[in-house]
Amino acid sequence: MELLAVGTTAPKTSGSPPVVTRRYAWLVFVLSFALLLSDYMSRQVLNSVFPMLKTQWLLSDGQLGSLSAVVALTVGVLAFPLSLLADRWGRVRTLVVAAAVWSVATLGCAIAASYDQMFLARFVVGVGEAAYGSVGIAVVLGVFPVGLRATLAGAFMAGGSFGSVLGVSVGGVIAQAHGWRCAFAVMGVHGLALAFLYALVVRERRIGAAQPGRAERPPLRPQLPKLFSSVSVVCAYVGSGLQMFLAMALLTWMPSYLGRYYGLPAGRAGLAAGVFALIGGVGMILCGGVADRLSRRAGIRRWNVAIACSLGSLVLLAAGFLLPTGAAQLALVAVGTLVAAGTAGPATAMVASLTPAAIAATAFATLTLANSLLGLAPGPAVTGVLADHLGLRGALQVIPLVALVGATAFAIGRTTYEKDLRRLGGPPGPVPDTPEPPP
Repeated sequence: MELLAVGTTAPKTSGSPPVVTRRYAWLVFVLSFALLLSDYMSRQVLNSVFPMLKTQWLLSDGQLGSLSAVVALTVGVLAFPLSLLADRWGRVRTLVVAAAVWSVATLGCAIAASYDQMFLARFVVGVGEAAYGSVGIAVVLGVFPVGLRATLAGAFMAGGSFGSVLGVSVGGVIAQAHGWRCAFAVMGVHGLALAFLYALVVRERRIGAAQPGRAERPPLRPQLPKLFSSVSVVCAYVGSGLQMFLAMALLTWMPSYLGRYYGLPAGRAGLAAGVFALIGGVGMILCGGVADRLSRRAGIRRWNVAIACSLGSLVLLAAGFLLPTGAAQLALVAVGTLVAAGTAGPATAMVASLTPAAIAATAFATLTLANSLLGLAPGPAVTGVLADHLGLRGALQVIPLVALVGATAFAIGRTTYEKDLRRLGGPPGPVPDTPEPPP
């Protein structure tokens, strides 16, 4: 059976790089992807029941936005320390515990009796989900070749959009038929079942993600400053985070927008909004694949893809929400959604090539921190506050301007990328990204 060398994002050991079968590598991807679906299903099911909570508890749009934002904010704050722990304690072990925590907390949402109790349960959901994205992508990239980085990162991160589709659409249907509490309960039970399966199948020692013995571990402190050691990697963090502001605002508020301006009931609005989330996930995969293909001879082209996605989302979404309701508006918003989060794969590949392999999960946690603090947390909340003053349509007309700042960050990072890559150990000239030097 064909073997795959473990990619450079896996921790280095003193022996030859570990290998896994291609079949097992894809099994790891599928199970990791399934857990990511559960992650976002538990997170985004809330959006489908916004109208019910607003009516039952008399909440403002700002309060509804805060229930979504608290998860992203908690993820942003805790992603770094928990991913650092995973790099030392064991990535697979960390993933299983995290999935159990967010699933139990989602069950807690099902029994919440007030806004305050729901807010607390959502906070715990964020605690469980904090490290999953960064640690999960480190595990996935660790069992595949380096040349597939942007494609795999885009595909894996698209699981967030696909999970949001399922969370919003399935959650909306369940909530309409059986009540919003049942929607949360189904998501929680589903997550617990997947966590148990993951623990049975994915093993640290087999995928090479198990940490070496304490004496063999590279010193951690000298590695950490390299997370911010170049202008280009900082620009990748910032540009990615700002694009996530736009992507998460759309994901959170599309069900409400379709309900208010197109007159759709909660179930149909959730299903329709799920289509937009699905489009966003497809865009992550497509843009990641395009970035990998274009960067085979020049890694700098990943930056070109990111810049194009940012500017495309600015133009398409701003124009779309200025149009009156109808097919033309939905078409423009759909295409804008396709490219809005298309920077995810290229940005992850940029970070992977500009940071040490020994702290891969921590590097991706830093990217997650930027995504959360600059995008995922403020996106829904700021849009909700703007909606309280401008109306939801007015808010969605304003927020695409964030993409202009994201494009600027990517453009700045592009100008220093090749110089930074050479300084960090890459070969000179406009060449594709190469494996990082051993720590």
